[in-house]
Amino acid sequence: MDRAERRKVMALAQARKIDAILVTELSRWGRSTIDLISTLQELESYRVSLIAMTGMMFDLATPHGRMLATVLAGIAEFERDLISERVKSGLAAARARGKVLGRQKGERPKSDRLAPKVLALVAEKRSYRWIARDLGISKNTVAAIVQRDKMRPYLPS
Repeated sequence: MDRAERRKVMALAQARKIDAILVTELSRWGRSTIDLISTLQELESYRVSLIAMTGMMFDLATPHGRMLATVLAGIAEFERDLISERVKSGLAAARARGKVLGRQKGERPKSDRLAPKVLALVAEKRSYRWIARDLGISKNTVAAIVQRDKMRPYLPS
């Protein structure tokens, strides 16, 4: 859930228009344990429950519910941090082995091959949408080809 949607849900909770919020998992509701706990306390003040699709309901009015929510949020944050560490470690190891990461520089086989056709169709005043549909590429690819062509220096024959 993005931040704007979350604000809308919180506004509904504050206005007492909802009784409960259903989330796929507790960790999806907050970015960090502290964020999650403060939001859960706010929901508790509105008398709104948070229900995880795993079937767990967090009754924040009870010490047991608060403790469970805190522990699960902490574990989820820990898990996210571990995953991030592993990814960074894996990328560093790949770089150390000389692996070049990211997109290949320079060559764009499909768009380079289609560039003459795209530019010819643009010269015929065809729309980017029509060209994209006709050649089976995206409008962004058409625009990128046209942009690259504009940036190419003019060399008289």
